[in-house]
Amino acid sequence: MTETVRVAVPRKGRPLEAVLERFATTDEAAAVADEITSTLRFEKSVTKGHTHPDHDVYERLAEYSDLTHSAAPEYTLLRDDREGMPRRIVFDSVELEFDEVTIHLVGREEPFRALRTHEFGLGFDSADLVLEEVVKLRPDGIGSIADINARIDPMDTDVRVVSGLGDTVYHTLMADPEILPPKSDLDRDFVADYAGDLCISPRYERLVEAVLGTRCLDEVEFVYPDEGPEEEASIAETGLGVYLTMTGSTARDFGLVLGEHLFPSETVLMENVAEATEAAEAVKEIVAGPELETALRI
Repeated sequence: MTETVRVAVPRKGRPLEAVLERFATTDEAAAVADEITSTLRFEKSVTKGHTHPDHDVYERLAEYSDLTHSAAPEYTLLRDDREGMPRRIVFDSVELEFDEVTIHLVGREEPFRALRTHEFGLGFDSADLVLEEVVKLRPDGIGSIADINARIDPMDTDVRVVSGLGDTVYHTLMADPEILPPKSDLDRDFVADYAGDLCISPRYERLVEAVLGTRCLDEVEFVYPDEGPEEEASIAETGLGVYLTMTGSTARDFGLVLGEHLFPSETVLMENVAEATEAAEAVKEIVAGPELETALRI
């Protein structure tokens, strides 16, 4: 009989899709992953007002969650933070069968914190949260997933990053070209010599401090985007900023120059090393195979 390992995962969005894709290594698991992804994308469209289903949210929830089938995914309701706080159907749990182990994916609003409190031994969450909460600030910055564990104080938490999943967008420097000297590069060295405002999202203040390093920020003042317009518009008005980019097309639409990719915003597999088991090792091997460039060995 295979052992069951509980793994904390996000309830919705790109990070959950990245997790499901990583586990879709069998036909059965791939079918379940596709079902969950399509269901949640439909519900996201409903929440945004782009789709108007015939059945109400409770009827759809009952239809999605087939409790008579042990391998069927389950869903639950949460209040969305959009205007009016509509109810949103999100992922709750599913069991996936593999030769070595049964993996029970359990949805959590904050998987990283569930690992910190030893509720789970394994979990997935955004690398951004690790930087925002436990990575120590130092004069020199941090540039990769592989650098994270060295910045975690073992007295603060038992959680360590095992690997990234490759669903990468980047925290990227961007600037009005008029502030750049001729033939200069928009990189960390430029910020270190810069004095003035740097536009960032308020939630990423500590992340940006960790990524750039405190030495770069001696003469920098953080400012934040106005509510309403695109963040890139506020960065263009400020002159210099850091924001998430995939293609950078919106930044270019506002006349911004894209600079250094400072840090990958990526879903990561994390382990509470105090809760390590042999079965958990099997899960890590499924997720972080040798072909994954961002895999870490801890």
